[in-house]
Amino acid sequence: MILDPIGREEARELARRELEKQVYQRDRPSWLERAWDDFTEWLQELTGQAPAPQGQGDGGGWLSIAIMIVIGLVAVALVVWLMRGRRNPRSRKDPLLEDEPSRAVDHRDAADRYAEAAQWAEAIRERLRAIARDLEERAVLAARPGRTADELAAEAGEAVPDLAEDLGAGVRIFDDVWYGDRPGTPEGYARMKELDERLRAARPKPLEADDLTLAGADDEGGPRW
Repeated sequence: MILDPIGREEARELARRELEKQVYQRDRPSWLERAWDDFTEWLQELTGQAPAPQGQGDGGGWLSIAIMIVIGLVAVALVVWLMRGRRNPRSRKDPLLEDEPSRAVDHRDAADRYAEAAQWAEAIRERLRAIARDLEERAVLAARPGRTADELAAEAGEAVPDLAEDLGAGVRIFDDVWYGDRPGTPEGYARMKELDERLRAARPKPLEADDLTLAGADDEGGPRW
């Protein structure tokens, strides 16, 4: 039996198809790895073109230094932008609860609805509102309009010192989402929900009678929400 000879183009095509098989692609670096390798190689070339302290050149080295400075400034700006949520002053000014009367159970129901819809930022906010309203309803905190999230953590931490650190962590999650332009996550909501449940199970120190009076108790002795 005589086989027909394979031409050059046909052999090239067969080889290309063989190399495209998955077994040959396993060790091939991903596009992200290749892009990073290209970037680091380019950066090394720029560094190599930088002029020596006493050297003279045609100006290309100084251009390389200028480019590296720009890259450094961009990196610093990116870090500042990512961290700005932890320093945003609005988190110390915006009230957590609205002026309209509400109940802790309503905020919890709203939080669960948002969580079912994967709207994690809204779910985190409503769960923290539920915490604030629940503490007021149990007379752990005075019902005070305008209370911020940071103030909630500080005041509730005094009433429930065992959970003071967790309260601070929960408020940081809220601040990062609402004032730091960071996305809400299922993990963040789970931590806020756990904090709510632990606070409900705790037995914090209730307000003194004088505190309730200062908070605006009504004529029948019940606090106003």
